[in-house]
Amino acid sequence: MPREFKRSDRVASQLQRELADLIRTQVKEPRLGMITVSDTVVSRDLAVAKVFVTFLGAKEPAEKCVALLSTTVPMLRRELGKRLRIRNMPEIHFIYDDSIERGMRMDALLDRLHEEPKDEA
Repeated sequence: MPREFKRSDRVASQLQRELADLIRTQVKEPRLGMITVSDTVVSRDLAVAKVFVTFLGAKEPAEKCVALLSTTVPMLRRELGKRLRIRNMPEIHFIYDDSIERGMRMDALLDRLHEEPKDEA
C-alpha cells in the first residue's frame, strides 16, 4: 500500500515549523518587522527548499526584506541541522508571498462593489 504523504512533504512541513520558530527567536532585524512562513516546498531529492514568507510591518520593500533574510541562511541551516535528523540539509531559498496582500486588495474591491448604490430605474 502506498504511503499517504511523500517524504518531501513531511520534510517540508517539519522545515516550516522549525524555520518559523528559528526566525521568531533568532533573527533580530527590526527592519523586517514580523515574518510569517506561509509555506515551504521541498524538491523530490530534498536538495532545495523554497520558503514562502510574508512581512508585516516591514520598514523596507519586500525585495530588500528577502535579501536581508537571505543573509541569515547559513545560521538557519546550522541550527536546522541541530534540530532535524536528516542526512543532507536542503538549500534554503526565501521567496516573498504576496497572496495576503492580493487577498486584502480583492476584499477591498468586493467591499467597494457591495457598497455602491444601485441605480433604480
